[in-house]
Amino acid sequence: MRILLVEDSLSLCEALSTVLQKEKYEVQMANDGEAGLQLALSNIFDLIILDVMMPKKSGFEVLSQIREKRITTPVIMLTALSQEYNKVKGLDLGADDYLPKPFSTAELLARIRALLRRKTDATPDNLITYENISLSLSTLQLINKNENKSVKLSQKEFDIMRYFFERPRHVAEKEPLINKVWGFDNDFESNSLEVFISFLRKKLNYVNAAFTINSIRGVGYQLAAKN
Repeated sequence: MRILLVEDSLSLCEALSTVLQKEKYEVQMANDGEAGLQLALSNIFDLIILDVMMPKKSGFEVLSQIREKRITTPVIMLTALSQEYNKVKGLDLGADDYLPKPFSTAELLARIRALLRRKTDATPDNLITYENISLSLSTLQLINKNENKSVKLSQKEFDIMRYFFERPRHVAEKEPLINKVWGFDNDFESNSLEVFISFLRKKLNYVNAAFTINSIRGVGYQLAAKN
């Protein structure tokens, strides 16, 4: 699971990052609102921890802009602002949870687990469905229930396909997609991504999917109906 941590206090950011990494989360840090917004807009994170009072852009501004882009990544807001209207404002803008400072790391970890569990539990039968095809989160298969056809995916193929299924109208740029699947510190070459996309197109065709993965020159890929 990848977490974006946006917090202007370097000491708190590093401390939280250490705690999260010990829990096996992959963490990307940003120390101001503008940097946090740019990372959040990549839409590759499973959860965002967002401070309210930051330079360049406030957490409220960052949250508002990512929700305007229809990015539904769960967001936990952190703030020393204890007034009720600040909490209400964050929730109204689309925050999923709100944690006032100071807080215990145990409580933060519990809230992270709850949000990530909620995201998974919201998927009926452990399936994500797009058009006539379902992606099984438990068996790593593409399934066409109407025609009783299925095909097994490798772990990386599954990770790529899940990225598309969770963002069906999103144009997946190559670098964010690679970072999502292979991690930030990787030496994976973008040209090799086309090999995985080619395999997935063949498997989608095998299960008679009503859609394929289109290449968008100079940008990346997007799910689209077959011509």
